[in-house]
Amino acid sequence: MKAMKKIRNDELEPEFIDWPVYMRRAIDLAGYAINTSSNPRVGCVLVTNQKIVGEGWHVAMGEDHAEIMALKQAGDRATSSIAFVTLEPCSHTGRTGPCSDALIQAGVSQVVIASIDPNPEVAGSGVEKLVAAGIPVTQLTDFDSLARAVTPGYFKRREQGIPYVRCKLAMSLDGRTALANGQSKWISGRQSRSDVQRLRAASGAVITGIETVLADDPSLNVRISDLNLHPEELARNEFSLSTQPLRVILDSRLRTPDTAKNSHITGRGKDLLHRAA
Repeated sequence: MKAMKKIRNDELEPEFIDWPVYMRRAIDLAGYAINTSSNPRVGCVLVTNQKIVGEGWHVAMGEDHAEIMALKQAGDRATSSIAFVTLEPCSHTGRTGPCSDALIQAGVSQVVIASIDPNPEVAGSGVEKLVAAGIPVTQLTDFDSLARAVTPGYFKRREQGIPYVRCKLAMSLDGRTALANGQSKWISGRQSRSDVQRLRAASGAVITGIETVLADDPSLNVRISDLNLHPEELARNEFSLSTQPLRVILDSRLRTPDTAKNSHITGRGKDLLHRAA
């Protein structure tokens, strides 16, 4: 059985010189979804005779995968097309069926990927299934880091078993985070606050410490009005933005007041501590 071929962009034959353009488009499509947790963000482009006939991206967990969306858009035009996918097509049945099977059934001529899926349930088996069906698979290795960058939490969790953590700090040039009297509300600008909301929306959890709760009583939620999304972008993410990230307070001595905006978060923690004692 012929194995998957790995190739750099500068090794491509002249007839395949436009492959990076289509993979770049697939990676852009993967970024259309703000949050697909706990699934990876994936994009797919179907090309026939140097013309895009189908595009797709994974909208949210439980929804169609990128390949399925692209195949539905392409219809009969998917036959003999080249599928450019940012992540190895899945080979197992979860909330949806295997994308590798769907590509085989659609009759694509070959599949080009950017990265191998680190999920143990896939991890090369999607490629093996495609190759066994007579569909050549090529990995454009120059795009591996870009495919990983669009869904860093997924790769971190799958490969290292730990979450991908971001630390958000807002401070002045002299290293201060507020006025000495504590009265300042924001020291950052509107755009940076929008960036923070996007980071929150892309996260599975928002974590803060008890001292911040006592001083500021934050909401720890995603303020959709501050995301500054275009109407199309907002519509694309309507499903994922309907659910707020998990809110976490680090409060080892259970000092969160009952009047705090997120006082209910520690309620179950108190019960667990009492039972453990």
